[in-house]
Amino acid sequence: MGIIQAKETHGKRSSSMSFALRWKHENLRLILLSAIISIAMTFMFLVLLYGTADKSVSVVVNGQETVVKTKQWVLQRLLDEQAITIGPHDKVSVPLNASIKDGDRIEVKLAVPLVVVADGKTSTVYTTEKTVEAAIGELNIAVRDQDRVTPSLSTLVANAMTVTVTRVDTKVSESERVTPFSIVKKQDPNLEEGKEKLVQTGKEGLVVEHVQRQYENGVLVSQKIVNKVVEAKAVNQVVAIGTKKPEPKVQTLSNNGGATLATFTKRGVSFKAKKILNNVTLTAYTADMESTGKDESHPQFGITASGTKVQEGRTIAVDPKVIPIGWWVYIEGIGFRRAEDTGSAIKGSKIDVYFDSSKLANKFGRKKGYTVYVLGPNKPTSS
Repeated sequence: MGIIQAKETHGKRSSSMSFALRWKHENLRLILLSAIISIAMTFMFLVLLYGTADKSVSVVVNGQETVVKTKQWVLQRLLDEQAITIGPHDKVSVPLNASIKDGDRIEVKLAVPLVVVADGKTSTVYTTEKTVEAAIGELNIAVRDQDRVTPSLSTLVANAMTVTVTRVDTKVSESERVTPFSIVKKQDPNLEEGKEKLVQTGKEGLVVEHVQRQYENGVLVSQKIVNKVVEAKAVNQVVAIGTKKPEPKVQTLSNNGGATLATFTKRGVSFKAKKILNNVTLTAYTADMESTGKDESHPQFGITASGTKVQEGRTIAVDPKVIPIGWWVYIEGIGFRRAEDTGSAIKGSKIDVYFDSSKLANKFGRKKGYTVYVLGPNKPTSS
């Protein structure tokens, strides 16, 4: 007879599987805990190994670079180690809680206080910028082309520096200006001396000016005329001033029948005067270019207004209204002379005495207060 193996029953297999599941469930926590502890110990080992190793780190503070050796592995601890304090306005290239490793380069920009005077306000701000221009831009202070910044925009920022922004505004306005007229006085030989006559009425002018005014922070600091247009010119007022001398007072010596009342004797010659002119002014002239405007080549050189040839000791120039041309006179202290010539400047009680020499004429000059006897067309002779 063969041996018949007993078959494994279903109840027995179920007991084995339950035991395995129960063991796995009871030891799962232990397995997980063991894994966590293993990982933590590995991490701590690596941290310990890494943290205790020397690292070379480049630290740049405001552009000045320093290479330091450190065992620190967090940036904040490295900065504390180097006595570098980070303020609220300072800038660091990486977060303070960041880890550091060998060869890292850390850039630190320390902010400096800056006093800014602009738009009527004075405020203190902190900046890490290098130039005034960059600092003002960071502060959102608009600077126009015409504004003035002191110190200049290219100036490097320094600790506690004061920056002043001056607002400059230029305005051009138009204005009208009245120009007064001038009073011009002109001599008038036809108007009696001492009298005035209005010849032309004066008129005011009008000028339109464009004035450029410059303001600094609202205060006027300068102004200048940039354009000027004459809308109407001023017209001078012209006044004539009389220069005509009054007719000389003539002393007429006559009786009721017209005969001369007195006879005068001068230099041994007796004569009867038709008139006596008092306070007469004497001047001198010659026939040359200076006196007559003619030189010796001129056909009328030396010819008087009466047609005679000038002659020293005889010829005088007179006002024909006072002394008729061709009449003889006796000039007190000078002698007998004949009225043969005239002149534009010889008016009234004035006589021009002829000399051949300019030197003698200049020496004679001007003489006043002379008495002149007007005799007639014939020269008196000694009896």
